[in-house]
Order: sequence, then C-alpha cells, then structure tokens
Amino acid sequence: MSLSEAQAAARLLREGYNELPSQKKKNILSTFMGVVREPMLLLLTGGGLVYFFLGEPSDALMLLSFVFVVIGITVYQERKTEKTLDVLRNLSSPRALVIRDGKERRIAGREVVREDTIILREGDRVPADARVISCSSLSVDESLLTGESVPVRKREWNVSLDGDKDVAPGGDDLPYVYSGTLVVGGHGIAEVRSIGINTRMGKIGRALQSIRGEDTLLQKETSRIVRVFFLAGMILSSLVTVLYGLTRGDWPGGILFGLTLGMAVLPEEFPVVLVIFLTLGAWRISRDNVLTRRAAAIETLGAASVLCVDKTGTLTLNSMELDGLFASGTYFWPEAGKSGLLPDKFHDVLEYGILAGQRDPFDPIEKELKRSGERFLSGSEHIHTNWTLVKEYPLSKELLALSHVWESPDRKNYIIASKGSPEAIADLCHLSEEARRELSGHIETLAGKGLRVLGVAKAAFRKTELPEEQHDFIFEFMGLLGFSDPVRPGVPQAIKEAYEAGIRVIMITGDYPGTAVNIASQIGLKNPEKYITGQELETLSFDELKVKIRDINIFPRMVPEQKMTVIDALKANGEVVAMTGDGVNDAPALKSAHIGIAMGKHGTDVAREASALVLLDDDFSSIVHAVGMGRRIFFNLKKAVAYIFAVHIPVAGMAFLPVLLNMPIVLLPAHIAFLELIIDPACSTVFESHPPMPGNMKVPPRRLEEPLFDRRTLVFSILQGLGVLAVVFALYIYALRGGAGVDTARTAAFIALVLSNLMLIFANLGRQSGMISVLKEKNRALRLVIFGAMSALTAILSIPLLRKLFHLSAVSAGELFLPLAAAALALLWLELLKFIMRRGRKPA
Repeated sequence: MSLSEAQAAARLLREGYNELPSQKKKNILSTFMGVVREPMLLLLTGGGLVYFFLGEPSDALMLLSFVFVVIGITVYQERKTEKTLDVLRNLSSPRALVIRDGKERRIAGREVVREDTIILREGDRVPADARVISCSSLSVDESLLTGESVPVRKREWNVSLDGDKDVAPGGDDLPYVYSGTLVVGGHGIAEVRSIGINTRMGKIGRALQSIRGEDTLLQKETSRIVRVFFLAGMILSSLVTVLYGLTRGDWPGGILFGLTLGMAVLPEEFPVVLVIFLTLGAWRISRDNVLTRRAAAIETLGAASVLCVDKTGTLTLNSMELDGLFASGTYFWPEAGKSGLLPDKFHDVLEYGILAGQRDPFDPIEKELKRSGERFLSGSEHIHTNWTLVKEYPLSKELLALSHVWESPDRKNYIIASKGSPEAIADLCHLSEEARRELSGHIETLAGKGLRVLGVAKAAFRKTELPEEQHDFIFEFMGLLGFSDPVRPGVPQAIKEAYEAGIRVIMITGDYPGTAVNIASQIGLKNPEKYITGQELETLSFDELKVKIRDINIFPRMVPEQKMTVIDALKANGEVVAMTGDGVNDAPALKSAHIGIAMGKHGTDVAREASALVLLDDDFSSIVHAVGMGRRIFFNLKKAVAYIFAVHIPVAGMAFLPVLLNMPIVLLPAHIAFLELIIDPACSTVFESHPPMPGNMKVPPRRLEEPLFDRRTLVFSILQGLGVLAVVFALYIYALRGGAGVDTARTAAFIALVLSNLMLIFANLGRQSGMISVLKEKNRALRLVIFGAMSALTAILSIPLLRKLFHLSAVSAGELFLPLAAAALALLWLELLKFIMRRGRKPA
C-alpha cells in the first residue's frame, strides 16, 4: 500500500531529506574568513597597518593592495570551484518516480521518504535503498558500490524467505536495490527501506568523517621561509634605526630608513607567489578538464610516486564490446574499429543474440549487440525491424537465460530467441554430456581472453497458446558470444608515460582476479601475473602487507575498507599516493590518499567531495598531464623562491650598507616600491608562466619532503645576490668618489640595480640554459615585465616631476655607460656561477 502525500510530508519533516553526508557547503563569508586567517596574509596585513600608523600610507596601501588582490583571487577561485561541484553533484542526484495516493508522481530524489513505493525502469538511478516488491527481468548496475562491471539481476522479495535482513550489495538474485545504482534492464516496483545517511552509499560516506586528510608541506615550507625573512627584517630594521639615530642624531630619519629596510626585506612576495602559482595551476589544468577542489594538491601531485586506480569506469569504459564469436566449431575474432565482413556461419548466432535483446537497449551488452548488428548485418535478411515481440520469458534464479517470442508477418510459426549463461542454454538445448564437455572447452577459450560468455539458441513454435516455461520449446544451440569491458583508449599510453615518469601504477578493484589480470595485461601494467585478493589480504598482517606490496600491482576483490588498508600500507612505505576512482566504494581511499582524484561524469558526489581533483571528462590521461603540471609548478616555484631570496640581498644591502658606513642614503621608499613592481610580477606570473624543463616527465618524482629552499639553492641565491650587490655598491662608491653628486650617484646605482634585477630573472629562469634561450621561450609575461620595467625606468629618468619624486638626476647617453657596464658585469657573474653550479651537480 502506497503512502499518501500527507504521510510522506509528515515523514519528510520527521526524518529529513534523502541526502548523502557531505562536507558543509561554504558560503562566501566562510570562504573569505578561511582565506584571511592564513598566517602569511595576516603577516602582510599587520605589516601594512604598521606602515600606515607610522605615517607611510603609500607603502601601507601598496602592501595591503597585495592582500586584497590575493584574497580576491582565492575567493573567486574557491567559489567558482564550489559552483562547479554543485553542478557535478546534481549528476548523481536522481529524480524518482513514486506512487502516492495511488497515483504516479515524479519528484526530486531528495524528497523520497522511507516506505515510499518507487517505480524502477530501465535507465533510472535508484534514489534509495529498497526491497523489490515486483519485477520483470530487472537488472541493476551496482559497480558504484561493488566494483562489478556486469549488471546483477533482481528477484521479488519474499517475506518468509528474506524477512527483514540487511544484505550487502553484490551478486545475483537479491531482492534489494541500493541508492545510487543504475537500472540497466527490465522494470520493477520497490518499497523504500533506508534513505540518506542510512543507505549503503550513506554509510560509506559517513566513514569519510573519521579520516584525516593529508596536508601539503608547501604552506609549511613557505611559512618557515617567511618567518626567517620576517625575523631578519626586524633585526636589520632595528639595527638601521639605532645606527642612523646614533651616528647622525636623526631619530625620525632612522625610523624612516629602518622601515625602508624592513620594506626591502619583508617577504610579501611569498604568499602572493604561493597562491598565484597554485591558483593559476588550477586554472591551467582546468583547460584539460581537471577540476581542482584543493589547489595545494596540485604541487603534491607532482611528487606522486604511486597511482592507485579503480578498474571499472576508470581504466575501462564500463561498457561491453563483442570480441569473440563461436559457431559451428569455429571462432571469429572481430577487429576493433573495423566494419569488415562476418563469415556466414556466424550470422545466425548474432541474429538470434540480437532478437533475444531489447530494441531500444540501455544495458551495455544489449547496446553492443545492436551496434554489432548494424556493423555486420545491416541491410541483410538477418535484421527484422518488422517483427513483433509477443512474449518475454525473463531470467530466473532457476534458469539463467531469457527468451523472446517474435511474430513474423511472413512465417507460420513463432520464432523464439534465447540468450543467457552457456550452461543454461546448454540445458535448454538438452545437449548430451559429450556435447557439454566439448562446449565447456570452447567456453574456457573465450573466458581465458577475459571475455564474458553468453550462449545463444533458437526455436520455433506454432501460433497457438504459448507455454509457461522456456523448457517447453525445442531449442537448437546456435553458438557463443564473448564480450569484453574495453579499456579506455588513452589508458595504455598514460600508463606508459607514468612509468617513464617513475610513477608506479596499482589497480585496486572489486572485480574478479581473472578480469583484473586480463585488463592489467592490456594496459601494460607491470607484473600482471601477481596479485593479492581481498580474501588473501585478510590473512596478512600490516607488516607482511608492507613487504608484499612492494612488487604487487593488482588487488582484486577488494572492499572499501581494504582499499584504505592498501593505501595506508603504501604510505607507510614512504610512497606519495594518488588514488583515482568514480564510485562510492572508492571514497574512503580517495580521502585517505595524499591526492584523491575522482571521475566527474560517472562518479558520485561522495567520491567527488572526498577528492582533491575531479576529472570532468573521465579521461585517465588527464592525470598524467596533472602530474606534469604539479612538477612544473614545484620547480618553477623553487626558481621563483630562489630569485626572491637573491634579489632581496642587493636591495636590502643597498639600503643597509650606506647607513652602516655612514654614507649618503641610496634607496628611499619610492625606489623600493618601484623595485617591488618588478619583483612581484616577475616572481609570480613570469616564473609561473615559464614552460617546464626538458624531460620534466622523464625523471623520477621528487621526495615529498624535498624543501623549496634546500642548502644548494640557498648557497646559489646568496652568491647571486652578493655578486649583484658588490657590483652595484662598487658603482655607487665609484660615482661618489668621482665627484658626482648624491642624486647622480644614486641614479647610476638605481639604474644598475633595476637592470641587474632583470638579469637575475634571466639567470633563475634558465638554470640549465643562457639568456638567449630564455628569451626564445614562449613566455609572454616575461616580455611584458621587461617592457614594463624599461618603459617605467625611461619615464622616471625622462620626466622631471618623476625624477624629483624619486630624488634622481637627469642622465645623458654617456652617463648610461657605467650602469650598463655594471649590469653586464652582473650578468657575467650570474652565468659564471650557473656554470660552476652545473659542473658541481651530482648526476641524477
């Protein structure tokens, strides 16, 4: 008896909506607050406020403007990501056809309540866990929950036989259907037993709440660098203030120049660089249909050493392909993608296989049979568009075969086509024991190739009242059809590229070992003959698994909890694990892995929310591109950090040394601000836009703990900065001793410092190449920064008002020689230093 609308409304109010557990949806305020609580941004904000209260509003506004830009970019990116996920979430939020007040009604899946009567038809997604009241040839794809690519058949619930059991999904002839699964054949009526978090899908989603996600090390590393810079800036600024006040008796001037030095050292670039690199990285891989839920996961992906993948829907298409036929004692193996000719002896087995299916199919096997008919039999007498379906004999637990009875306008008898398990078809055809043994060998031949095998038979019956059972027909055995779940086209190449990049690929699936081994061989997985099943895993201790897992790449018949065990064992061995999957059964492992990668088209909202990345087009090869992007981001970020450190040495030195040596001041706040206008876009957009190094995906992954700023990089940056400082400061002393005024000497030093800054950009971009090679790279941002810096420098030197604001003097063409020579000398030092460092590098 169906519920009434009033009863359903009351139950909805009492028990809540039929929704899966998910992360709390962020509004724009919570997103904003999450961004501004970042320690690095708080540091910038505090620095800006200090400048403001000490009477430097221009410096304060400049500093705070960076904060607002970063906040704006991050909030926009996160809101855009959440909106995209909302759209994706709707893909797995089904509509439901229910019976209320004795009438059919189509409602939102979230409005289904317990004890609702739902109607299930081919192509429907089941909105809740339910027991089947009545059905006809009902089959359901439960791969999202079990990993099984082949649909399972359902039967009617029997109160005396089944009672009120809570039975897990998987296997044929269960009287239950489960939320999120897909009806691929037949139809039925079911009564809802569980909704929302109490469904099988919801219980797996609930398990995610106890899993702690992995934090990226990049923010920690950057925070450490910021703290070092901050402390150094505080110490040097205080020292400059005291020295200036004591030696010159000008304490207000000491505070001003102390703040100038602090501004030169303050690491406002670091948080800008980190956010921009990751945000633009997310944007770049989004062009390859990869949605980033957590931008920091991109750089972690660059360190991935193991990629764990689910088979069904990830490595395979979760569809079927006719790969083998057997008839009249011979085999035929169709060539994929070629129309070709089907030998005559195989026409009948394909013809009757099609007749035993649906005319408008949804089931993958039925769809493939229809395609094969169009491919091999189109225009022949074996396609019967004018025949009428008279009766269906559905699959049953007793007989795993179905039969369709057809009426032909030009035949006296009914034509019956039957299709099902080979054993059931052999039973229908009453084959002798010898014939069955012979048939068993042919079945093993097809199954050995990883194919799902179906038998086909035909019969004829006079046009009178049809019998109740299929056994009453006299069937003739026609042959066998073998179907494979094809591998996604780009997977073998993607696996090969992963191996070239030093990334190990592991298959974790709920499917059978034979199928997993066959797929592994097709995609080029290493050691395909070795595997550990879920049952075997239960007998292993965690330490034993850690040892065995080092050369095992196939894990079939795994349940969700076991997938997490495999992930944890890999992590315990020091691996950086990326996990891909599309089903609810993958969600706990997606959350537990360092980087979870969910499929966007066929995945569930639970899987997406557990993941860091979502493949919008389900293209496995996009993962490899994402790995390459992660590597590119890290190495370019490392170059940017080295540049930031190096460029701050001459800037800070030119602010500090004149005070220490009681010489005229060189750099004023306006000069620092101008240099920042070069430094900031250079270290963010220029380095971020730089193409990856040659062979980026031909080397092993880096260690996850590898710091951005290791000892080698530190030494390289210090030597770079000290060399530029020595050249610029020597030029300044030379100009002063040559009789030039303070403004003239400052002008020469300022020009040399700006040009040397550009030389530092070239040197750090082209660690393995020279300046000419860097200029040849497709880096539009670099050209814009060079053009902007030179144009602004020219304007400052040419326009009297700007020269006055910057305390500079007019420069003749002859007076440009010394700054240009100093910049050339700095470039020579930087290139010599790169040569020495390359010679001293240990081979990889």
